[in-house]
Amino acid sequence: MKLGGTIFGKWNDAREWAALARKQGYSAVTFPVDYRADIKDIDAYRQAANEAGLVIAEVGVWNNTLDPDPGKREEAISKAVHQLELADYVGARCCVNVAGSVGEQWDGPHPDNLTERTFEAIVLTTQKIIDRVKPKQSAYSLEPMPWMYPHTPDSYVALIEAIGRKGFKAHLDPVNTITSLDLYYNNGAMINEWFDKLGDQIVSCHAKDTILGSTLTLHIDECRPGEGNLDYRTYLRRVSELDDDVCVILEHMTEEEDYRLGREYLNRVASELGFKF
Repeated sequence: MKLGGTIFGKWNDAREWAALARKQGYSAVTFPVDYRADIKDIDAYRQAANEAGLVIAEVGVWNNTLDPDPGKREEAISKAVHQLELADYVGARCCVNVAGSVGEQWDGPHPDNLTERTFEAIVLTTQKIIDRVKPKQSAYSLEPMPWMYPHTPDSYVALIEAIGRKGFKAHLDPVNTITSLDLYYNNGAMINEWFDKLGDQIVSCHAKDTILGSTLTLHIDECRPGEGNLDYRTYLRRVSELDDDVCVILEHMTEEEDYRLGREYLNRVASELGFKF
């Protein structure tokens, strides 16, 4: 199990970047440049990560391959293809995106997001992306979201079966799937269900926390790991049962101090469980 997150500080070259990652306690990284970078820079970052013993966890896409505008949709698919090519080239665990929305907000809710028609569109789009690349080392993954597929363990299993490609693997962020009071207070059981049903299909994970507000109607917000209610003992124990290079990536914080405290918390929980990143 490897730990990664945002790298703070300035660097002049790839080796300085890798050194900063190690100094900040990371054994995993997200790739810092996209497919448009010069091949010399891409090679330099790949080599620096390998020499420093850093697992390249993810290459991000973060766009809407279901965009209702045909031109924007094809542009988004093209970027996903190029980013998956990059991920495969540098040996990243996965190239990660969200499935997308049929509404105007690329990562937002829409009444048609959780329909059979949209499910089928996700399947066809994902097959298209993977078939254009035919990845050998990496995989294309979709991060679970509260208002689009995959939003439950069963919906992720259904996507894996429908897409039917070895180049499609699972990405997990349990915080994104806590959408009710029951899931908030019983998230350990929910986490177990994700791992029971997806198992070694999971190649990378995100780490943040979830906290319940006390104002109407129901407010569940993100926070730093350790400040909320996520059952990290269950989460990290289940991650540790997967292969040694599965990555846990801290995210969605803005301050370096929050990342430091988040790392300390995850390392403390891991130590209590008898293992380390």
